[in-house]
Amino acid sequence: MSHLRHTEQRQRFRSILNGNQCLSPASVYDALSARVAESVGYRLGILAGSVSSNTTLAAPDLILLTLTDFADQVRRIMRASDLSLLVDADHGYGNALNVMRTVQELEHAGVSAMSIEDTSLPIRFAQPEGKDELISIPEMVGKLKAAVAARRDPSTVIAGRTAALKVEGTDKTVERVKAYAACGVDCIFVIGVETAEQVKAVHEASKLPVIVGPGKTSTSREEFAKAGARVLLQGHQPVAAAVKALREVYAHFHSGGAAADLKDKVASAQEMDALVFGEDYKRYLRDFMR
Repeated sequence: MSHLRHTEQRQRFRSILNGNQCLSPASVYDALSARVAESVGYRLGILAGSVSSNTTLAAPDLILLTLTDFADQVRRIMRASDLSLLVDADHGYGNALNVMRTVQELEHAGVSAMSIEDTSLPIRFAQPEGKDELISIPEMVGKLKAAVAARRDPSTVIAGRTAALKVEGTDKTVERVKAYAACGVDCIFVIGVETAEQVKAVHEASKLPVIVGPGKTSTSREEFAKAGARVLLQGHQPVAAAVKALREVYAHFHSGGAAADLKDKVASAQEMDALVFGEDYKRYLRDFMR
């Protein structure tokens, strides 16, 4: 199974940030989903914390994952995949020292880019339901400086992620991203975006390319690209689609249905063989097991 070296994957991600287009990554959650994404042409992928929690623990996105859980999942994906993988490293699993460990582990696992966010996590006792709280600018600056200092490969992309648009509005967001950019991060990841003008304000304030999280907006990727965005997340519908497909197939068999009835709804044996490197393993068997 040949694959690009991680530095080359990271350089590909950087070329996207340095370009003039806005691309969307494939939301993946394991080695097989990453291979499927590649098979249709994706070269950029994302593993979100919420997706990781859903698929490894069958749990909601409440910071129940450990760094070890997350890094192991990344490592399995990158063992099989040539995607340039962006990962959502949440709050770095703790304080600035924990952020350093997070960067080292995820870089070792093969990520191309990772975001560290300014949301106060995990949820504190008696925090109002559904209300995000942010850490202070000085604390976040310490985290981002620690993240930049911890990376071993200078090609690894560090994104400063902020939820300030949702919590504090555009003016405070601009103040935050200026401070984050001064830490040496490579891009700004912003959630809660509703307009291209908000992205333009973040881009102009930080002088950095912008990653836009999924939100309530009808703005096109072309409009976002003109505003300074280089990556636009589209949500994690592939995971929900996989759940629906699994339920339908399980229900079909549970009710007594036959495998032949599913011929047009499932991947062929040939497709599956290609996705799992079947020809490579046949060669390995011939070369090493005979």
